Amino acid sequence: MSGNQLSLFQEEAPTVRKVGPAPADEAMLALARSLPSHVRFGTSSWAFGGWAGLVYDRVASERTLATEGLRAYAGHPLFRTVSLDRTFYGPVSVDVLAGYAGAVAPGFEFVVKAHEWCTWSRFPDHPRYGAQRGSANPLYLDPGYALQTVIEPALAGLGHKLGVVLFQFPPQSLELLGQRRGFARDVARFFAGLPRGPRYAVEFRTHQLLCAPVLDVLRGYGVACAYSAHPAMPTLAHQRKQLEPHADAFIVVRWMLAPHYRYEHAKATFAPFDRLVEPDPRTRTAIADIIAVAEGRPVYVIVNNKAEGSAPLSIEQLARACAAR
Repeated sequence: MSGNQLSLFQEEAPTVRKVGPAPADEAMLALARSLPSHVRFGTSSWAFGGWAGLVYDRVASERTLATEGLRAYAGHPLFRTVSLDRTFYGPVSVDVLAGYAGAVAPGFEFVVKAHEWCTWSRFPDHPRYGAQRGSANPLYLDPGYALQTVIEPALAGLGHKLGVVLFQFPPQSLELLGQRRGFARDVARFFAGLPRGPRYAVEFRTHQLLCAPVLDVLRGYGVACAYSAHPAMPTLAHQRKQLEPHADAFIVVRWMLAPHYRYEHAKATFAPFDRLVEPDPRTRTAIADIIAVAEGRPVYVIVNNKAEGSAPLSIEQLARACAAR
């Protein structure tokens, strides 16, 4: 028999096993069952190789996890949402979003970050922005652009699995934003031009925007102001006094960055995100306090690895704090 004929009978190359969810013990499953259905925990994206054993059943590259990890991520008993951070850096097609929706079970919902061009009044002087660096942004708070590149694709691709569209406003000077009242006026015009139906939220990294003129406008349009655990913002306890969690139809909490850190420093210190490097019980308790007053309203809690060192472990501790109340 010739070599060519032999090749016909050789076994096919073994198929590489896809990434699956890490096994969950009965204690974790019981903890998940104890949580109220209106509370959704999730992380900022899901492609982190250090989560092997915590979220994934094996070690995989970030590239592999980016393309096939979402299905396994959604198999974690405590995860019922995730923040699509990639949508902040550029528009994502309907087909890609539909693929995300198809990878998760009913009841899972996405927090979609709007493209940053919606919220920069002026492009930063950074090479990432190319020829536009340092120039005024003509698409800032443009409802037509937000509708075309963010909201319509999210509705078409995610359907009923769209939880919240989040507009994150990076740190910017009040002068560039037109001071508080000018910003409130511009935000009112922006949300007046968006369709009713989707849940909209904003997240500020300029603490002066947590003020009555802005908050009154947001509430008038049913827009939630996210609680942001970030060094640029006041403590969550202070934000709670300003935001009055009883006033909104839904609540968004974002635990982003450990106190006294910058993102790159936290990334270098906390990688590979497989343990709690700097536990922050004060912030954890403040988040549990906010969840406790939700009274059945939807709550979306997004946790970043750079908050304590490992978002999955932070969420587990948060869930235990909620279950103990």
